[in-house]
Amino acid sequence: MKPLLGKVALVTGASRGVGKGIALSLGEAGATVYITGRTVDEGKSASCLSGTIHQTAQEIQKLGGKCIAIQCDHRIDSEVEAVFKRIHAENKKLNILVNNVWGGYEHFTDGTEFWNENGFWTQPTSRWDSMFHAGVRAHYISSVHAAPLLIQQVDALIVNISFFAAQRSDKGVAYGVAKAASDQMVACMAQELREHNVAVVSLYPGLVRTESVMQAAEHLDLSNSESPQFAGRAVVKLATDSDIMDETGRVLIVAELAEKYDFTDIDGKRPRPLTVADA
Repeated sequence: MKPLLGKVALVTGASRGVGKGIALSLGEAGATVYITGRTVDEGKSASCLSGTIHQTAQEIQKLGGKCIAIQCDHRIDSEVEAVFKRIHAENKKLNILVNNVWGGYEHFTDGTEFWNENGFWTQPTSRWDSMFHAGVRAHYISSVHAAPLLIQQVDALIVNISFFAAQRSDKGVAYGVAKAASDQMVACMAQELREHNVAVVSLYPGLVRTESVMQAAEHLDLSNSESPQFAGRAVVKLATDSDIMDETGRVLIVAELAEKYDFTDIDGKRPRPLTVADA
């Protein structure tokens, strides 16, 4: 059974990580999935991590899904606009937008003395700029282009991938403020899109076994971790919920949605939902 057959989805930043996992789940559920990302050649990503948009597309196709990979730098408005023009030209519609792309993680791979930083004043201001330009602003610009397509549908969905840092004060100034801004964006967009029956939500994964996390696996407790596809299964359930407008404007936690909709991770397990206190 493919509950999203006939639906068109866009997942931004899907070369790897949570974005890739969501794209895989949407494709497996029958959606035509467009994905964006900067990496087209293995080993040449800015993050020095494995994965390309073409590899993601191939994996979706192996699952029996349809995927169109588009190289796009979400810091460049003209490239983002071109993505939506193509989706409109090829489909005349869009049902699901997942704003996953994010910036500001460069310090993990660019040689910055991250572990020696003791306050926001010791960090490069470029990190703030990257979090907002390639993160918050990227979510906004994609939503601006998506809205005219989404409001033409009977029901549609925007999902911003966020995190508990939005509600904490000990996860770094730039990161915490940027994630809080993304959550507030959801609340405001939900207000304006409600009359058009377009739901907008923030989605919080838990500890996800992304390529980056697995590089540090020996230092982490992964006993309650999630696969990237777990978040994807949550998005599928949200996209097929006839009462999704009851959730619009809210922050939703992936593992709590697993309990609500009765689904498991790809290993058959159901991770325990995190709270703001223990995230």
